[in-house]
Amino acid sequence: MIKIENIDISGWKAAIRGMRNPMNSWDKSDSRFTDMGLVIDIGLEDARLMKQLVQTGTDHSKFMRMINVTVDVTAPLYWWKEADTYKVGTVRNSCSTMHKISAKEFELDDFSHEHLTSNSISVIRMNIRTLNDYRSLFLTTKDKAYWWQLIQLLPSSYNQRATLQLNYAVLRDIYHSRRNHKLDEWHDFCRWIEELPYSELITL
Repeated sequence: MIKIENIDISGWKAAIRGMRNPMNSWDKSDSRFTDMGLVIDIGLEDARLMKQLVQTGTDHSKFMRMINVTVDVTAPLYWWKEADTYKVGTVRNSCSTMHKISAKEFELDDFSHEHLTSNSISVIRMNIRTLNDYRSLFLTTKDKAYWWQLIQLLPSSYNQRATLQLNYAVLRDIYHSRRNHKLDEWHDFCRWIEELPYSELITL
């Protein structure tokens, strides 16, 4: 299970200006922006140069690093473990399991379980009951020994929410590395990438 929401994309104006610096070709830029620098329309000449630079490789497509994407992602811990591979050029602010693990009772939908068999669902329900028992004991006694049970029994299917800051260069790397991955979450993430504005710069 993966949920992607609150998408914010910025930096197009600076990226296009910077892309044209090496050849001093600013006068050929044909994109339109608001007074605040938000993109209205990427012009044909700018789009052509962007695609050309992307196709020549990462050294020439540095402008992609300037197109910023922030997004809220809720995904299981096993997905976050793999997503951390892309720490270069990203920032992640997560909901804290250390501080907030006992804030609410655990429920089945706090975990990714869409591929579990009925037997496995029984196991995770038993695990949830155990976690909730230790949560109650911790809240009642404040004994850290019970908190440790929560931390060390928490399955990797637990869904954690985080705000991610990425850029188009990182997303290009993710897309071409993960689109055929075993995890459904990566397939869903790559389909989301395909829906971004001018995603052909990423998927080319």
